[in-house]
Amino acid sequence: MAYQYLTAENLHHFITTALAEDIGEGDFSTLSSVPAEAVSTAKLLIKDDGILAGVELAEKIFKHLEPNCTFEIYKKDGEKIKKGEEAFRVHAHAQVLLQGERLVLNCMQRMSAIATKTNHFTQLIQHTKARLLDTRKTTPNFRMIEKWAVLIGGGTNHRFGLFDMVMLKDNHIDYAGGITKAVQNTQKYLASINKKLRIEVETRNIEEVKEALLVGGVDVIMLDNMTIAQMTEAVKIIGNQAQTEASGGINEQTIVPIAETGVDFISVGALTHAVKSLDLSLKAVV
Repeated sequence: MAYQYLTAENLHHFITTALAEDIGEGDFSTLSSVPAEAVSTAKLLIKDDGILAGVELAEKIFKHLEPNCTFEIYKKDGEKIKKGEEAFRVHAHAQVLLQGERLVLNCMQRMSAIATKTNHFTQLIQHTKARLLDTRKTTPNFRMIEKWAVLIGGGTNHRFGLFDMVMLKDNHIDYAGGITKAVQNTQKYLASINKKLRIEVETRNIEEVKEALLVGGVDVIMLDNMTIAQMTEAVKIIGNQAQTEASGGINEQTIVPIAETGVDFISVGALTHAVKSLDLSLKAVV
């Protein structure tokens, strides 16, 4: 796993807390009806077309519950899937299959939806140099999983949180008294704590683009809610002085002309905050 947030420790914490939320003091439906010694098999049925995501996580969840369970994978993360196909089978104690079922489905259905949308948008702009980014518009306590799904779908993760990059957005700039002051304050602060972070500045018009270049030390200039003509002009003005990121209400209809302006990145919050879960089902093999 190349991205530092996808650590064994972080995944263990997520799985542990998510199972605790669901099971609590006991899955009494299962404990009362299914014999503890019963062993069975469950299969993951695909009910929608799309891109599959979450198989690796599903295996980790079931093996967290029963380390010696058998997990047979037929469809891997990132593969195209069609309604009626089977993604995997897991052989374990029946109580384990029932206790892990809902967490696995909740994760995989949402992850697959995100991966599917990410893949679609990525394919739309593959003829350009632009890379598709996600944002912090994620579900609280589920960001790691959602950003993982973006990777599976072929997108690129932006900053994970507020701590790993400086992004001076409109409110930061307005509170600080302008772009120049915001950037200078940031540079002084980072120097005072001996920390090196990339600095990105949001701009709303060409004048602000020029100011961001003039103050210096800006790594990425965000072009927020600009017209195609403004973005094209901004990209030419910026040249190689900073990287560029387009942002603001980007959708299926606008992403191609935006990518064709020559921007380096396009951030789309809808990858994670506006998706409809893919229909998947975990069924007993009897």
